[in-house]
Amino acid sequence: MAKTKPATNSIGKRYVPGKEVLAYSFAALGQGLAYSCMSSYITDYYMNVLTLNAWFVILLMLFARVWDAINDPLMGMIIDRHTTKRGRMKPYPVITALPIAILTILLFINPGFDTQNKSIWLYVFVAVSYVMWGMTYTVSDVPFWSLPNLMTPNAKERGNLISYAKTIGGIGSAVTVALPLIMGFMYDKVFADNMTTDEFGVFKFAFMAVSMAVIGMTIYGVCSTKVKERVHIPNAPKKKPGEIGTLKRIFTCKPLMLVVLAGSLSFGRYMLQAAAPHVARYSGLFVGTDPSTLSGAAQEAAYIKNASTVALVIQICAAIGMFGTQLFLPALYKKFEYKHIMIVSCLGGFVASCITIVIGWTTKNLLLCIPFMLISAIPLGVINNVSFAMVCDCLDFMEWKTGFRNTGLGSACQSFVNKIGNAFATVMIIGMYMIIDLDVATLNSKADSIVNIAMNLGSNQQFGMFALVTIVPGASLLLCAIPLFFYDLTGKKKEKVFAELAERRKANGVTVEE
Repeated sequence: MAKTKPATNSIGKRYVPGKEVLAYSFAALGQGLAYSCMSSYITDYYMNVLTLNAWFVILLMLFARVWDAINDPLMGMIIDRHTTKRGRMKPYPVITALPIAILTILLFINPGFDTQNKSIWLYVFVAVSYVMWGMTYTVSDVPFWSLPNLMTPNAKERGNLISYAKTIGGIGSAVTVALPLIMGFMYDKVFADNMTTDEFGVFKFAFMAVSMAVIGMTIYGVCSTKVKERVHIPNAPKKKPGEIGTLKRIFTCKPLMLVVLAGSLSFGRYMLQAAAPHVARYSGLFVGTDPSTLSGAAQEAAYIKNASTVALVIQICAAIGMFGTQLFLPALYKKFEYKHIMIVSCLGGFVASCITIVIGWTTKNLLLCIPFMLISAIPLGVINNVSFAMVCDCLDFMEWKTGFRNTGLGSACQSFVNKIGNAFATVMIIGMYMIIDLDVATLNSKADSIVNIAMNLGSNQQFGMFALVTIVPGASLLLCAIPLFFYDLTGKKKEKVFAELAERRKANGVTVEE
């Protein structure tokens, strides 16, 4: 039996060996490969390949998030109250890898339902596959990102572990995002002779989903078996008469609620990646040959190539801004509070987004926007990493204040924030289609190709699409910064909480495995 000792929050001791850090980080990479299929391309697939009704997609997203408001906390309470023979958190990522792979593929595969006349069974299939994917992902994601709490009792080591995993996981997301864009560059040389532009859209999404889901979930499942739960927390006891309930403890934890609110308001950080395909299709911005000067097959090939270029430029800016920031976060953690890193990055992103819309729309030159798009992408890396570390600190605070440790439920809040952020981003994208009166489904039913639709948009419609990666994320980041000014789990207060919590854990039966 492994040797254990009473838990401490020792700042100096390192508990997680390098090989295990890599294993957890590569599991995050595998998760990112599959997750990014949904987060980056599901709206584009629904709107421009299946050409679903916009209101249906919005209502589907909202229904799924209402269900997540029930499903995510439920999963959190399950893992807080039960420990399996193989661990409290570790088994779930392993057993859910295969179901997530299958459901990710189903998201981007049409079994043969009529998309032209919009068969009711198409809508049923889309709704069921999307909701089932979300439920299964919750069962996997909440425990996976709760694992750092059980891998080490050291708060700083935990923050660094999350940062490394998020950075490596982001590489997985970037690979998935890049794959359809690279295929777009190959259209005229490889695919043009065998399929139309619309047929190519169906093929590239199916290829992306199958390859990324299989590779990603294999890595995720295998690497998740290599991590170790060291902090052994007794199962949460049943509620006693008159005792404050679990949900009330969560919702009355002020620091946690401020982080959740800030995370929800920061939904715009997803826009650079999620809206890039839509901006590339319909903003009128081009890098290279302007397809409007061509016709026929030459126009189709130029359109796909330019759309891929525009999307790639935006995605590269997002990736560099995000990864560059994540690489420096461990060093920033040593000098600055989480709160201050978040606030500065959000305000900087807001200013950069404002400059991008001015330069981009007055010059129509996307390349001139690159420096400012890079800066506007910094909050993507900061919020993705720092908010997770802040949630972990909030769980320590809640344990210190109430005597209860609700790791699973607290992490479920973060999972829900990520999902609601993606949903808000999706609603904003689809809402913009409706605001600028771009009904792809109706136009497509008239046998109009996506290329012809794009070539006949007005300047106001194109501006609306460009706003999705400029005005919308900028406003969102400004709102995100506001709740953080009231977050006070910093400095000496934070040190006091950690020190006193370490002593309390000794008496409460919390142990750390050597």
